[in-house]
Amino acid sequence: MRSRAWPAAAWAPFVVAAVVHVAALIADSALAGPTKLTLMPLLAVPVVVAGPRLRPPAVTALVLVALVFSWLGDGAGALFPGGPELPLMLGFFGLAHLAYIVAFVRFLGTGPWLRWAVLYGCWWVAMVAVIGPHAGGLLVAVAVYGVVLAGTAATGARCGTVIAAGAAFFLASDSLLAFRIFLPDAAPGWFSPAVMATYTLGQGLIVFGVLRAATAGTNRSSLES
Repeated sequence: MRSRAWPAAAWAPFVVAAVVHVAALIADSALAGPTKLTLMPLLAVPVVVAGPRLRPPAVTALVLVALVFSWLGDGAGALFPGGPELPLMLGFFGLAHLAYIVAFVRFLGTGPWLRWAVLYGCWWVAMVAVIGPHAGGLLVAVAVYGVVLAGTAATGARCGTVIAAGAAFFLASDSLLAFRIFLPDAAPGWFSPAVMATYTLGQGLIVFGVLRAATAGTNRSSLES
């Protein structure tokens, strides 16, 4: 019988935590803070469960690295009290995106590149033009982070529909977050739950798509051996 890389039991805790977290944001509940810190560890569960069956093994390592840095970015304020929260967030999430980009380029991407690079390059120009004047001393950091974020979306678009959708949702989440941080007067109250809804959906789809693709690679290897 063909083994599955994403048993429902491994995914259920992350899905439940994501729903609870977004609901807590909508209700302005104190649960929003602690549930946020559970999201990436719970998303790592299906990766660890499927890990021994994934090929190449480097895919598992890269996804786990991305989730660890994402968790650090999620908890920058709570885990590093007194530190510069926004620069820490940008740094940690930038490293997470680099891990995803390496996984997509080295092991998973097969589709066309140029049209996606142009599309997300246009997004980057537009975001810098809108956010840049309000970023102050963080302009360079925001611009560099935008490059790796667009890189994740562009390289993810070459890796199949699921990963492409996940990378696009991740980009949408950070776009909403940028408006909430730098243009708060232009960000209505629903932006906070929308940021986390698109973030959890994006991360979940990326991981699901990677596990499916890496499991398919395992199955091909088994058939060829």
